[in-house]
Formats: sequence, C-alpha cells, structure tokens
Amino acid sequence: MGDLGRHRRNWCIGAAMAGLAAALWLAPVAHAQATGGPSVTFDLSSAEQPRDVAVVLQILFLLTVLSLAPAILMLTTCFTRIVIVLSFLRRALGTNQTPSNQIIVGLSLFLTFFIMAPTWKEVHERAIRPYLAGEFQPIQRSVARDGETASETVTPFQQAVEAALSPMRNFMFAQLGDKGESNVVLFLGMSGRPTEVQTLDDIPTYVLVPAFVVAELHRAFIISFLLFLPFMVIDIVTSSILMSMGMIMLPPVLISLPFKLLLFVMVDGWTLLVDNLGRGFA
Repeated sequence: MGDLGRHRRNWCIGAAMAGLAAALWLAPVAHAQATGGPSVTFDLSSAEQPRDVAVVLQILFLLTVLSLAPAILMLTTCFTRIVIVLSFLRRALGTNQTPSNQIIVGLSLFLTFFIMAPTWKEVHERAIRPYLAGEFQPIQRSVARDGETASETVTPFQQAVEAALSPMRNFMFAQLGDKGESNVVLFLGMSGRPTEVQTLDDIPTYVLVPAFVVAELHRAFIISFLLFLPFMVIDIVTSSILMSMGMIMLPPVLISLPFKLLLFVMVDGWTLLVDNLGRGFA
C-alpha cells in the first residue's frame, strides 16, 4: 500500500508539472492573440491564381538556396583555395592537429568574408537593396526558343537574381586564368554547347562554377607545393644528420619540428601567407 500511495503521489506531481509547463508554453500564444501580435499560418488549400503558385515556388527556391548555402559559399568564393592551403601548411609543419580544424575553417571563413566584402557589397547594392525597395518592375523580354523569338515576362525576383549573379560571375571570371579558360572550354564541350563564345555572357553559370572550382584546386595545390619545399629541406637535412650519427631509432620529425616552427616564426609566416593569399585575389 505504501508503494501504491507513493506511485500515485508521484503521478499527481508529474501531472501537475506537465500542466504547469503547458500553461507556461501556451501563455505567450494566448497573449499574442489577445494583443494582436504577429502569427504564422500554413494553408494547404489550392491556389486560385498563378501568382500564388509563383510565390510558393519562390519560397521553395529560397529554402533550397539556404540549405545549399555552405556549398555555394565554398564553391563560388575564395574559401576553397584558402582552406586547402592552410590544411597543407599544417601537414608541412608536421604539427598534426595544431591548429585544429575549427581554427583553420574559422580563419578561412573570416578571410573569405574580408576578401569577398567588395563583391558582396556590390551584390547588395545592385540586387538586394533595390529588390527590397521595390525598384524592380515586371518587364517583357525577347528570348530565342527553338529558332524562334518569343516574349516572356521577367519578374522582379528574377531580375534580382540576375543582378546578384553578375558580380559573382565577374569575380569568378577574374580568377580563372589560363587554366580556368581551358576548363571552361572543357565543360562547354561536355555540356554539348559550342566551345567558341563571343562574350562572357554566353558562358552559363553551371559551366562557370565547376571551371572556377577546378582552377582554384589547381592553384591551391601549386601554392601548397611551394610551401612544402623549405620544410621538406629541413626534414631531409635532419634525417641525414641523424643517420650519420647512428641515431636510427630517433624519429627525425621530433628533431625537425622545432626548427620548422622556428623558421616559420622568424619569417613571420602567418602574416606573409595571409598577405599573399589576399593579394592573389586582388
């Protein structure tokens, strides 16, 4: 009987706590309804106008872009080159997990924000601010379809997207170089489009992005190779000295690590590396 009474008492206390939690959770909702606060509603009814469908599609598109934002940030900015170079630098120094992955990614992100600030400012001035201010108006534009010219309506949202893509495309075109131009020709041929283009506008974005990424990988590996050379020389010299002294069981990395750190600090390696990475995107 004592256990039964204890269980009932515990059940009553739990029910009272659950009721109190529900009251505290529902109180802000009831207050917002009483004071006319903002609320969000979801309606699954059928659309009555084509405009309603367009708004829903725009929302879905925005949600998709937000979910792909990390990939877009990595593949259309200078983040790829910076994070690869910093990762190879850590391997060249032989410091294992120092700096940690969080520090390398964080430094790469902040350097990306710094380098891309002028481009993103142009995106804001040309696309985001006019769109929010309602400066874009629907326009009619002629397009070529199956050898025929047709007219289509360009919505303000489409105009904002095109205006936002222009500065990003200019940035990627500026960083292509000779290797990037050959990559553009490669991806144009793979997509079945003519490899000879008259203007840069003839190159679609889905061709430009992979060409830019491959060019960034190529350049990042070249920089990493140059970073490895001085540290590799220190490792070779240290290994040769240890072998000549008969210290076969002593790991050469253990002896060369302080000398590599000393060399990197003496030449102010972090400042030199960040400076050259930033100038590479100027």
